[in-house]
Amino acid sequence: MRTFDYVRAADTREALRLLADDPDASCLAGGTTQLDLMKDGVLEPPTLIDITRLPLHGIERRGESLHVGALVTMEELAADRTVAERLPMVREALLLGASVQLRNMATIAGNLLQRTRCRYFRDPTVQACNKRAPGSGCSAVEGVARMHAVLGASERCIALHASDLAVALVALDALVHIQGLSERRTVPLTEFYLTADESPQHENVLEHAELITEVEIPLPPAAARSGYLKVRDRASYEFALTSAAVLLLMEGGEIRRARVGLGGVGTKPWRAYEAEHVLTGAPVTTATFTDAADATMRDAFTVPGTAFKVPLARRTLVRELQTVSGVTA
Repeated sequence: MRTFDYVRAADTREALRLLADDPDASCLAGGTTQLDLMKDGVLEPPTLIDITRLPLHGIERRGESLHVGALVTMEELAADRTVAERLPMVREALLLGASVQLRNMATIAGNLLQRTRCRYFRDPTVQACNKRAPGSGCSAVEGVARMHAVLGASERCIALHASDLAVALVALDALVHIQGLSERRTVPLTEFYLTADESPQHENVLEHAELITEVEIPLPPAAARSGYLKVRDRASYEFALTSAAVLLLMEGGEIRRARVGLGGVGTKPWRAYEAEHVLTGAPVTTATFTDAADATMRDAFTVPGTAFKVPLARRTLVRELQTVSGVTA
């Protein structure tokens, strides 16, 4: 790790000013991804701005929305009563997303902003990486690829977005509140991320001199049922091969509302609109679930190492739809 300057911001305004003054500076919160990338030599910021003391903590329910400060930890959110009662798939995604040690350090905003785990991106000796060096190519397409994306991917980049929490939040139409030096804005999480086939080097719409201040999670109807299924190589802490966040509102054997997010398959947390279209108004049956899964994975982009993810993602989604709905056959 190279030397760098360390500055502790006293308030949000100072943090934004420091970012605006140095186009290469980076913010430091939990540091669970930032420090890894610095040790790997992928990121070499001349200045780290410590934002851990900014007033961006706290979880507050306002009407039918839950407002979560950017610096709330994963463990704090998982322990929240409203999350346990109304957002079980968020709680499950948090608990399955990291070890206890990491959950006590990692922040919600940091989790949403985490960089890809693509081995080629994280190895500076690899020259062909469009995400790290735009225009250089994609080593993963021609090389060994397994923990990579099949949706939102192309020959330009198949790097996977690894967040579990973001998968649940995109399914819930969560919003991110963003603060800049002169203005504030609110962006739906479904519009916050960019797919790698559009611009591999740009992963989201956050500008350099901006901070996420809070995440707003709309609460689903009390009668809705939800869950999160994560398929991985081992039961202990591991990234997803595939995952599915599912919310269903059912009435009289029919699906009135469906929200679906997929993980382990997308260059961004993947909102499965095709599956939702098939599910909405359809009978609660395994045949419906299978049609929804087929529609979602129809346009997958695969290389030899990732082809297995297409049938696995289908089975993952069908299984979680069965679990949430209570239909097993």
